[in-house]
Amino acid sequence: MSEPPMTFRAGTRDITVNIPDRAALEAEVTARLRAGRGFALATLNLDHLAKLGRDPGFGSVYAAQDLVVADGNPVVWLSRLAARPVALVPGSDMVIPLAQWAAAAGAPVALVGSTDAVLARARAAIEAAAPGVTIAATIAPPMGFDPDGPEGDAVLDALQASGARLCLLALGAPRQEALAARGRRRAPELGFASIGAGLDFLAGAQRRAPRLVRMLALEWLWRMLGNPRRLALRYARCAALLPRLTLDAWRLRRDHVAALRAG
Repeated sequence: MSEPPMTFRAGTRDITVNIPDRAALEAEVTARLRAGRGFALATLNLDHLAKLGRDPGFGSVYAAQDLVVADGNPVVWLSRLAARPVALVPGSDMVIPLAQWAAAAGAPVALVGSTDAVLARARAAIEAAAPGVTIAATIAPPMGFDPDGPEGDAVLDALQASGARLCLLALGAPRQEALAARGRRRAPELGFASIGAGLDFLAGAQRRAPRLVRMLALEWLWRMLGNPRRLALRYARCAALLPRLTLDAWRLRRDHVAALRAG
């Protein structure tokens, strides 16, 4: 019996990590790019689960995402506890691989988010790391950008006019996921990948935690110490979720073991 996918209860919805690792993501994204089939890729972490529990609208947006990977170590650990293991696939680490897969598929790429200066530096970094990639558009929406309003329509119109087939969205949650959900309806040939601060890291506009800190799964602490006023409450909400999520994961494991014994 194969292992069922890892599912989290968030508010009134079940959120499933349906792409278990980087190899599966490469295969799925490459197949869709070559076939001209769009997608929306979301990167699930504890912050998203906390937002999903508070905001039914974000739940509707997440339900429109075709592909979901595990973006945080707690998501990975909980999946192992549930006997439904998935691998860590951080959105920030996927910018260059996504660009390389797009280049191999002959799919032009668009960059959306941050500022014009950051996008210019990120573009140069991507072009250097992904030979043959075509950057069809760079779009820096204005402050207060509303993905569900006329500004969102304008961005989607520009993306379609550019000929892009893959759009890297660096708008932060929930804006990037909301724009991806709209894009799936309005531009079904486009792939949308929500990558958070990935372009800022590439451009040097934000400093990523050192590799050792990331290996020790302490990137959250690094980030919080750098901006405690903004992030302390966010991480407190995430920590408050863990007891319930741990119990849910244990129940999934118990049910899986029972099914194995019965089968």
